[in-house]
Amino acid sequence: MTGKQKTILVFSALCGFFGVALGAFGAHALKTIISPELLVIYETGNRYHLIHSIPPLILALTGFVNTAKFAWIASILFLAGILIFSGSLYLLALTGVKILGAITPIGGIAFLTAWLLLGLSVIQTKTN
Repeated sequence: MTGKQKTILVFSALCGFFGVALGAFGAHALKTIISPELLVIYETGNRYHLIHSIPPLILALTGFVNTAKFAWIASILFLAGILIFSGSLYLLALTGVKILGAITPIGGIAFLTAWLLLGLSVIQTKTN
């Protein structure tokens, strides 16, 4: 296993752990503390957090981060998207500071770019 694989696996594992922990926190602790509208925002952040924890994990476990030109960058962008997209929604829901919503699209662009780079990596990979 290479350093790239280990790095992505560790960050994916941490993202998965915190995705579940933050989801449980939202479902149990926040339900009575924040408004239903803010809870929906929080849940959206959590859903995207958990969904986007999976692709880098798969890319690392399969070794694709080592062999495909853009797979490493895609993995980094998936993880950055979690931080920016989901992180801004978590903070928005917890604080009610609406300007934080202006940061969210940057994370969305990271997700979109990651998916495009993943597709490009697959196209550029030679088949046996």
